Amino acid sequence: MLKLLKLEYYKNLNYGPFKVFTILYFAILVALLFIGLVDIDVFGATINLKEQGIYNFPEIWNFTTWIVALLKIFLGLIIVFSICQEFSNRMFKQNTIDGLSREEFIGSKLLTIIVFTGISTLLVFLITIFLGQTYSKVTDSEMIFKEMYFIGNYFVKLFTFFCFLMFLSVLLRKSMFVFLAFFVYWIFEGILTVAETFQKVRGLQEVERMKVMKDDFFITHLLPLESMSNLIPNPMMRLNMAKAMGMKYEFTYPAESLIACLVWSAVFICGSYLILKKRDW
Repeated sequence: MLKLLKLEYYKNLNYGPFKVFTILYFAILVALLFIGLVDIDVFGATINLKEQGIYNFPEIWNFTTWIVALLKIFLGLIIVFSICQEFSNRMFKQNTIDGLSREEFIGSKLLTIIVFTGISTLLVFLITIFLGQTYSKVTDSEMIFKEMYFIGNYFVKLFTFFCFLMFLSVLLRKSMFVFLAFFVYWIFEGILTVAETFQKVRGLQEVERMKVMKDDFFITHLLPLESMSNLIPNPMMRLNMAKAMGMKYEFTYPAESLIACLVWSAVFICGSYLILKKRDW
């Protein structure tokens, strides 16, 4: 394991985009977590998210993980560039000649994914604890840890997303093609979701439609991007202004989506290995 980590470290140490996007990602991540301390001007009105309760326990776990998850594409760029350069620079072929097996190659990339995901998750956890302890109006220990499972969901969400990008990178080998394929798939899954939703609610009365929308039985919620999205719901309904308007936040732990993410991760890892094994590089 240490050998593979050292190999990845030396490969990426001299790769400019890897260092640039790594620094950018963690800098923006930290900045976003402190966004609640800044007044935001929205259509002439000033909104302070700290005053809206984003740093209160237990809601803070939902807010911080959802906000920083929006940045996952930056870390995804690092993963894609790291893998695609192996093929564009013929490093993979040279490494296999030098004795690196397909299993070790996939293992080294998985270790890179786990390290970045782990560091990102730990950073979010520590900053969330700091912000919550500093600004939360709720200090009861039970409430502090009540929704800490969002940190675990964040780790699974990032890990699944990066495994997906690893699979596309091994399949397509060019970073431009990888992001194009991801964009096309994102649109394709969105169309499927809209189409299935329309099919389910067509012809129903308004009350029944709302019930259908709440009953999460759509097949598309088990697809990769949708299952990742379901792990951390949009927390904007938990803002004080949303509560004042009578909006209610409802959340049931998405066990099916969690299982789906773990299954998809295994599929992407195995798929990447099979592609490497069967192709003549």
